Amino acid sequence: MNASIGTTTVPRSPSSPSGPGFATLTSGATSLTLLPSLGGRVRDVTIGGRQWLWHHPDAAFTVESEDASLGEAVGSGGLDECFPTVAACWIPTWVEGAAGARIAERGALWQQECDTEVGTGEFGNFANCTWTIQPLTFEFSRCVTVRPGGLIEFAYTAKNTGTRRAPFLWAAHPVFPLTDATQIILPQGSKARVWKADGVALAGGDTLHAWPKVRSGGTLVDLSRPAALGEQFACTLSVELPKTATEIVLQEGSVRLEMRVHGGEMAHAAIRINRGVLAPTDRNRSLMPWRRPRTYSTLTVGPCVGAPESLADALGARDSVRWVEPGATAGWGMKWQAGEVEA
Repeated sequence: MNASIGTTTVPRSPSSPSGPGFATLTSGATSLTLLPSLGGRVRDVTIGGRQWLWHHPDAAFTVESEDASLGEAVGSGGLDECFPTVAACWIPTWVEGAAGARIAERGALWQQECDTEVGTGEFGNFANCTWTIQPLTFEFSRCVTVRPGGLIEFAYTAKNTGTRRAPFLWAAHPVFPLTDATQIILPQGSKARVWKADGVALAGGDTLHAWPKVRSGGTLVDLSRPAALGEQFACTLSVELPKTATEIVLQEGSVRLEMRVHGGEMAHAAIRINRGVLAPTDRNRSLMPWRRPRTYSTLTVGPCVGAPESLADALGARDSVRWVEPGATAGWGMKWQAGEVEA
């Protein structure tokens, strides 16, 4: 069992030829690589004999390759966290200490280099990353531990370092490749809402659906196998989780990835499906009739604290944010494990 860390800084210049430094944690056949200078982005997760995370075909893992858009697959791929909002928003004027401030899409973590400590503990190898957030006064921390037996644990804390109580949303944002065999498994019948849809007619707004069936016109479609819905579409939805220990499962052929969470801490799962998105190299130029444009397909599925997407919306009618009193700390976590699908 070993832990290793590479260079952890990179010049923040578009002309820099260097990629960000990295830290790699390993335990047996399980490994995780993260990039401290790219907002703590997790680049690779190898577990159950498979590297699970998607990498953008046209964007390197560098600061200049990133953008804030959640409309398509984000930046270079991998896994990061959205905090204290998912969608861009203005903080309502009645929130003391941060009234009227704007928070960028995907929040504040991805835009800054995090302080990173890497080490070996009694029960595994760990990397502890911390960020300081303004104007909502938080110290955010993520500790990821790769343990023997093919288990990866993520532990999160958000400490309010200010003098007024502060609200937040958090969402894990792992980007996976979407294939014809991809299946999403969530508790049957869980309440789901469609945030947005493009290229596929899904009932949105306050319409409630029972997972995995979503109303499309006069019919119901099954979102648990996203590739079956069509060749080119995108949609975002949130699914309520039971208030007990539960699993968010991504199944790829004969292998399944289990994200184990507790619905008392993380009440929702966010799902973003991008099927047949045009690659940037083909988006702004004409194509010969016989040339098939290059596309990619991705899936993001991860647990959330609060209901995505916008902190401003969650502070409104939905009232689904997490509040932290001055000096107090909120904590939550998840575990990842992979294995063969039982016959």
